[in-house]
Amino acid sequence: MKKRLLINLLLLLSVVAAPPAQASPKATQDHARIKAVVTAFVRQQVASLPGQVTTQIGEIDNRLVLPACTNLEAFLPAGSQFVGKTSVGVRCQEENGWSIFVPVQVKISVNLLVSTHPLTPGHTIEASDITTQTSEIGRNSGLSNPELAIGKVVRFGIGAGQVLREDMLRLPYSVTQGMVVQVAAQGSGFSIRSEGVALNNASTGQAVQVRVGSGRVISGIAGSSGVVVVTP
Repeated sequence: MKKRLLINLLLLLSVVAAPPAQASPKATQDHARIKAVVTAFVRQQVASLPGQVTTQIGEIDNRLVLPACTNLEAFLPAGSQFVGKTSVGVRCQEENGWSIFVPVQVKISVNLLVSTHPLTPGHTIEASDITTQTSEIGRNSGLSNPELAIGKVVRFGIGAGQVLREDMLRLPYSVTQGMVVQVAAQGSGFSIRSEGVALNNASTGQAVQVRVGSGRVISGIAGSSGVVVVTP
């Protein structure tokens, strides 16, 4: 009897002295998996970009501990562009999900148009005025197609070797201020022509105001060869 009591007492003491069972640690998100999702997203986004594209995915802070997630989605933050230094978001599409931003750098090199010599305001671009050089595209990228520059007029002075941008050039004026123009009014079953004086400069397709013989000012659309089309 005493022996059995002693055994029961020892068993009780062993249970009391035993350390509590520890909960298994929660799984954490592998950073390599996040970077893989970002890499695949970036490759998809830049696949249709022109020129030579190089990308670099930044490192994720090793101190960042996130719960493991099997449903990850990459996204581009609002207002961001895939040019230069930017970031790509990754969100966990599960209950109590999370989101982080991973730094990304995208470089795009293309052949852009540059001036071969200084160009003065009002000069009409000719083929000899431009050449191409490999440049990195920025947010204010330049022109790459010569057809978009040749025949255009220089808005302001351009230095030699400067990359040409769309805002530097304009279409040539088909109507100039003070020019006597032909006003063509067209409607259903009729067409009337008269003369007037243009009150502003305008390229083909742009709005222009014209003072006609009666002194009345009318609005129309500049056409070619000094014609202004008015639709009643």
